[in-house]
Amino acid sequence: MSKISEETRLHFSEAIQPYKGKITATLEKEKTMLNGMHKGDIDYENKKLLLCEDMIYAASLYMAQNSLSLRLMEVKNNDALNDARKLLYKAIIYLEEIVSDTIDVPYADLTPLLEPIHNVPIIRRYTIIRKLGLAITMLKDAFGDNSKWKWSFVELEGRFATVSKNFIDMKAAYKDYFDPSCGEYETTVLYIRMIQKQLNDSATAYRDKYELSTRRIDDMRNAIKYLLALRKLYIAIGDSNQAEEVKKKAVVWKDKMDADHKAGLSN
Repeated sequence: MSKISEETRLHFSEAIQPYKGKITATLEKEKTMLNGMHKGDIDYENKKLLLCEDMIYAASLYMAQNSLSLRLMEVKNNDALNDARKLLYKAIIYLEEIVSDTIDVPYADLTPLLEPIHNVPIIRRYTIIRKLGLAITMLKDAFGDNSKWKWSFVELEGRFATVSKNFIDMKAAYKDYFDPSCGEYETTVLYIRMIQKQLNDSATAYRDKYELSTRRIDDMRNAIKYLLALRKLYIAIGDSNQAEEVKKKAVVWKDKMDADHKAGLSN
């Protein structure tokens, strides 16, 4: 790689100033909001949603800095990408603080957690999740396949799948999912299909992480939890055939996990 000239570095430094200014303003806004928020306030959870969206926005600005670095200097800006990664974790954490980070949980147990945001329409929930998912995909692509963060994305995307699932009001979604005349029908169908894919992908990713990298039994347990969460989703929408198939798969995976543990092949 050719040496980067001082002129090019200066050009890059000047070009990213607007992004840096917007990031600073966004993080200052976050600090101010957090200082004025108290658990139990009527708008506490809704403010968490705003903070989640702000973190996605700031992460996108860091990724824009990386794009500029590639265009102007032909070098990846790993510092900016790492800062984006941290902010996307924060975005997920803000959602976890509303709907929990529990992977395999009965939908009835989520009802009291969803009550404070009952006025948030499904289209907004879906939009937030889509924006977060797009940002994670962009970050993953920016880091590349051989990144040191390769396996850490399994956790990031897994936690994202969990909050995506927990964020939907399944009682309302069940009715809308089967009513084509309902205004929320299309969004609900798209949302549920998205969750199905996320849960299945996270189950596979955790199993791959176990098989190809860590041999940690916790990774295999998480893989099974995502399958069980997927089964609950199929049951919730009345798809008993798919629910049974996923159940069989979970049993096979658990037998594999137990056999590996007994043979000393996991830790």
